[in-house]
Amino acid sequence: MYCVLHLLERLGRDVHIDLFERVPTPWGLIRSGVAPDHLEKKQIADRLFQLLLAQENIRYFGNVEIGRHLSHVDICEKYHAVVYAVGASDDKSMGIGGEHLPGSWSARQFVAWYSGHPDFRGMQVDLATERAVVVGTGNVALDVARVLTMPVATLSRTDIADHALSALARSRVQEVVVLGRRGSQHAAFNNAELEELLELDDVEVKVVDESPSSPPLRAGDWVTQRKLDTLARLQSRPLRSVRKRISFRFEHVPVAVIGESCVEGVQVDCPHVYGTQVIDCGLLLRSIGYRGARIPGLPFDELKGVVPSQSGRVIDRGKLVPGVYVAGWIKRGPRGIIGTNKRCALETVSELLEDAQKDALAVTDERDVTNLLADRGCEVVSKEGWSQIDAAERRAGQSSGRPRVKLIRIDDLLSEARANDG
Repeated sequence: MYCVLHLLERLGRDVHIDLFERVPTPWGLIRSGVAPDHLEKKQIADRLFQLLLAQENIRYFGNVEIGRHLSHVDICEKYHAVVYAVGASDDKSMGIGGEHLPGSWSARQFVAWYSGHPDFRGMQVDLATERAVVVGTGNVALDVARVLTMPVATLSRTDIADHALSALARSRVQEVVVLGRRGSQHAAFNNAELEELLELDDVEVKVVDESPSSPPLRAGDWVTQRKLDTLARLQSRPLRSVRKRISFRFEHVPVAVIGESCVEGVQVDCPHVYGTQVIDCGLLLRSIGYRGARIPGLPFDELKGVVPSQSGRVIDRGKLVPGVYVAGWIKRGPRGIIGTNKRCALETVSELLEDAQKDALAVTDERDVTNLLADRGCEVVSKEGWSQIDAAERRAGQSSGRPRVKLIRIDDLLSEARANDG
């Protein structure tokens, strides 16, 4: 959507843009990745993205999968330029024994489950355990820990998926342990996300078992110092009662997941304190990073998990691929916040427009893609169909004081879209 914004800013009505999305609904991680209680972050969809989508020279093709309904060659033939902004739909592995036992999930999967992504609605997340362990100390790890310990009454005022809300209402999780391989001064979370834990006024937050010999801060490292100060505030604040607990254990390296038929614990190495021990748990969530997935027809860097590019221009075996570009996490890896993608998109669009000015872009098949999709039996959700879905979800949320109640089955989404599309 930021690519759309920059193209419209530069070209106005002289550009025609078709947006393709694999699922019926737009907005990517705004809908299926931003934490449900972060309603202000989601408002960018209404304040900006929906306005862009409404422009007459923008078309939306939901429920269309590139590589299935349309090939890379198909779209390259029909457009002067193709921008892949597909994010990072895979995740990193810890590479330890037992990692894939039942009860062990990636944070990406867990977030998509509670956000109502259709691909993950059937996940069987067992919350009948007193302790959950989250491996990693980034912002997503804090999101997961917060959702697991937040009062259900608070979550019930958000757009969290109904199945997740029901499961969390029955949850027996009393403690979430957040494991960091390195010391607290190296934690990847931002201070703003850490400060949100201060709002959980009946959740105890503790830092346990950290080595007293951790390296001192660098002079002038005020960003890190703020985070350490916030950790200290969290530990020292008075609580009237303790309902649940979040425990940070830094300098703890997971070496194995313990269990026969499901997760029963995680073995960690903490040489500075007590060597090796097992932390009992029934739920393990790894939050150690996202990575891109291979796209049929495009080069792919397996090590970095991105499509190789130069300032957004796709590179294949050292040569630029005419008319093919990338933006966002598939371009630069899973780094930055929502706003970071605006700068990233501007760089890609600038390269695209420079190529256009050189007459380096061409269309070889001018037949409208709509006919091709119809021939292949693809049921497309138009932007009018999305508006119908959006309105239905908002109506469903009104009676319970929620921003929306998400439709999460593809059949239900398509059925609602059909009510408008005929």
